[in-house]
Amino acid sequence: MKYKLIYIAIVSTVLLIAVLSFTTEKSVADDDVIISYIADPKKQDIQLYWKDDKGTILQSIQNLKDYLGSRGKKLIFAMNGGMFMTNNAPLGLFIQEQQVVTGLNTASGEGNFYLKPNGVFYITNANKAVVCTSSEFVNNNIKYATQSGPMLVIDGEIHPAFKKGSANLNIRNGVGILPDNRIVFAMSKKEINFYDFALFFKNLGCKNALYLDGFVSRMYLPEKDQLQTDGDFGVIIGISE
Repeated sequence: MKYKLIYIAIVSTVLLIAVLSFTTEKSVADDDVIISYIADPKKQDIQLYWKDDKGTILQSIQNLKDYLGSRGKKLIFAMNGGMFMTNNAPLGLFIQEQQVVTGLNTASGEGNFYLKPNGVFYITNANKAVVCTSSEFVNNNIKYATQSGPMLVIDGEIHPAFKKGSANLNIRNGVGILPDNRIVFAMSKKEINFYDFALFFKNLGCKNALYLDGFVSRMYLPEKDQLQTDGDFGVIIGISE
């Protein structure tokens, strides 16, 4: 009887693994390919930056680090936060401390930003983090917001324009919202296609996730020895303590 129970347990485990392999598509998730950081908007100081107090565009993570240091704050995470124009102005919506700096961009055009649906990542005054499509965005008690595109995951599904096995490879960074309302920021350390990058967020349980930018992407995350402080950006996402 004892051996029969052991046999049943082994068979059940094998069947469970088989079921999971069919229901969850494998994605790359180790720090050699995609590096990620999970932040809690209820507990951490998450802000979107563009200019310093003198009106000078920060542009690089190093400049943000120095700026916060001059105010007695320590930068613990930073990443570029959306696409921008040649003058480093945000290409789409940018809200900073409840002030609309640039409006929602609903135009059509060429390039990743205009691959509809694009979307908005925002944090409310109640410190709730949200990613939604641009068409769904409503400015209601928003503290910070940045618009980019395309969406990576929409209502739990990968953007329909993405193709599995695509040869469109690039460095990519993005943001998604976990089921517990924490935020996952991620950047590929190697070139990756849109489908595989979106799959990373989907497998984490993100109902919605947004692409931020491509080869220009940088991440500063000392706890994982990720110390990129250069860059030439528009909006920068920063977390300090």
